[in-house]
Amino acid sequence: MKNSKMLLMGLIVSGIVLTGCQTNETESSTDEKAYVVGLDDTFAPMGFRDDDGDLVGFDIDLAEAVADDLGYSISFQPIDWAMKETELNTGNIDMIWNGYTITDERAEKVDFGTPYLENSQLIVTLEENGIDSKSDLAGKKVAAQQSSSAISAIESDPSDIMSEFDNSEVIQFPSNNDVFNDLISGRSEAIVVDETLGRFYMSQNPSPDYKVLEEDFGKEEYAVGFRQDDDALREEFNASLERLMEDGTYDDIYQEWFSEQE
Repeated sequence: MKNSKMLLMGLIVSGIVLTGCQTNETESSTDEKAYVVGLDDTFAPMGFRDDDGDLVGFDIDLAEAVADDLGYSISFQPIDWAMKETELNTGNIDMIWNGYTITDERAEKVDFGTPYLENSQLIVTLEENGIDSKSDLAGKKVAAQQSSSAISAIESDPSDIMSEFDNSEVIQFPSNNDVFNDLISGRSEAIVVDETLGRFYMSQNPSPDYKVLEEDFGKEEYAVGFRQDDDALREEFNASLERLMEDGTYDDIYQEWFSEQE
């Protein structure tokens, strides 16, 4: 009986020691700043999967450079792009960082960091489709990514060209890869895509014969989206981004991803 009591006391003491160790580990990990970036992992060259399945891209490298500069850890979470603001504001992610265009509609749901890259919404078609101008889109089937800034740009275009599309609507797909595939298959006759993605995609997939119209659906800027109460994180990011632009880090990352497109 005495031995049993001693064994029980030993287990209790061991449990207390182990619990104390676990608590210290939790507190230690809590003290470390760790943030989750939400992204569309098909959005090349901003954030996408390489042949080995690893996440790579301009935004991936820039996010990691900012994290190194600020001394916090960062991870990347692929999300449904149509639910990006919901994912952010429910706390599932801490930033939207993946070719995220500044728009008035989005500014009602998130706070944007300092703009870091210019973009435009290209109109891409095939040589065989006989489309040479924006007005030629009348009566045509046009596709774009669901819940993207391409949709917003088309809808807000002053020419009201959307009313001239076949069936008066844009065919929408979850990813831009689907959008390009729809053009290649002939189901749509033109697509509207971010210039950064469009030119990269066409450089990697030169066939068929693409045509990029001189007209587009407007210029825009990319920025990181933060929750509207995360002022401290946004200010840290802005300060870090300024440092990286001044010390040449940003330029090095830019040249790695965009030099071949210039």
